[in-house]
Amino acid sequence: MKLLIIGSGGREHALVWKLKQSPRVTKIFCAPGSAGIGELAECVAITPEQLDRLAEFAQKERIDLTVVGPELPLTLGIVDLFESRGLKIFGPNRAAAQLEGSKAFTKEILHANGIPTAAFATFTDAAAARQYLARQKSPYVVKADGLAAGKGVLICATLAEAEAALDEILVRKSFGAAGNKVVIEEFLAGEEASFMALTDGEHVLPLATSQDHKRIFDGDQGPNTGGMGAYSPAPVVTAEVHARILREILLPLLIGLKRQSIRYRGLIYAGLMITQDGPKVIEFNARFGDPECQPIMMRLKSDLLPLLEATIDGKLDQVEAEWYEDPAVCVVLAANGYPGAYDKGKEISGLEKLANWSQGFVFHAGTARENNRWLTAGGRVLGVTARGKTLVEAVEEVYRAVGVISWPGMHYRKDIARRALTANRD
Repeated sequence: MKLLIIGSGGREHALVWKLKQSPRVTKIFCAPGSAGIGELAECVAITPEQLDRLAEFAQKERIDLTVVGPELPLTLGIVDLFESRGLKIFGPNRAAAQLEGSKAFTKEILHANGIPTAAFATFTDAAAARQYLARQKSPYVVKADGLAAGKGVLICATLAEAEAALDEILVRKSFGAAGNKVVIEEFLAGEEASFMALTDGEHVLPLATSQDHKRIFDGDQGPNTGGMGAYSPAPVVTAEVHARILREILLPLLIGLKRQSIRYRGLIYAGLMITQDGPKVIEFNARFGDPECQPIMMRLKSDLLPLLEATIDGKLDQVEAEWYEDPAVCVVLAANGYPGAYDKGKEISGLEKLANWSQGFVFHAGTARENNRWLTAGGRVLGVTARGKTLVEAVEEVYRAVGVISWPGMHYRKDIARRALTANRD
């Protein structure tokens, strides 16, 4: 089979890495890919938003299956376009991808179907939003409605900070059109978890649980990022919580979408807060999480390809996913300045020492290759990912590997998975 993977980050590198292990895969293209992905697949100079060019390429190359990595092409309707041309593609259609494309749409769906989430209100007018904020309790959660690369959620300790966040989103348009509407939510206390599952619209096949680390600094301090690291499994998702997520969130969601004539086929990612009252929805994503995808792919023992095909064909109830017991941990290495303006073009040292690393893999998120040198080319540069027989071993191994890599200004969190390690000691 010939596959096309759309995207260029660490998530797409992990998907290419896993799918290349399938005995049925003969060739993988990646659009646009990256220098790192280019070591496993043939990169194609087409960007994710160039839908017509992607479809034409898939037809010309007789691609058997396309897998969409990032959210933008999904919300633009790439699945609708490919299916109209008879091309097989993994991901939700445009109507279903609204779950990620519009936070206001998602909140309305949750509210209409009694799915647990934070209380909320939506606004397009800054003055009305300020009046509402003044009646709420701190801390405040202010979200840009649309896609903002994981950075459009602002948690504010004071009313002044919340009003400044409103101004940034609705008035200064720091997130562009994503900030045409703002969602103000009740702050939820608890522990976050990422719950990803495959769904064909009728059946749900949960993937291994994971937990992301959004904030830039240790101890969950500083601004939100696209993700600074992740680990799997997440101890906070106990068997009871797992059952409640399926029973109270995902299955009612699919039923609610069907009432609106929306069939969701693809990967559904529920960003959850595990509160004292149980799991509550913070957000939905319509694709694999990044960096959660990296440790999850490393733990997946099954061939990924049949799972994707069963999702598309409506046969998820006929397949199972087998997992390695070993936990896995991913630590993101970021450029100086990220998630704001960041350095590029810094030479990366040490990658050659991990070329034959038996306990892990270095996924490239933002790198370039020039004159046989690896250079930084993004905010999140590398996702160093390792497995271990225990979570402690996985953490030790991943940070040993991190210590081998360096470039001027390299930044990473030193406490990835610490919450789970603390929980295990308790």
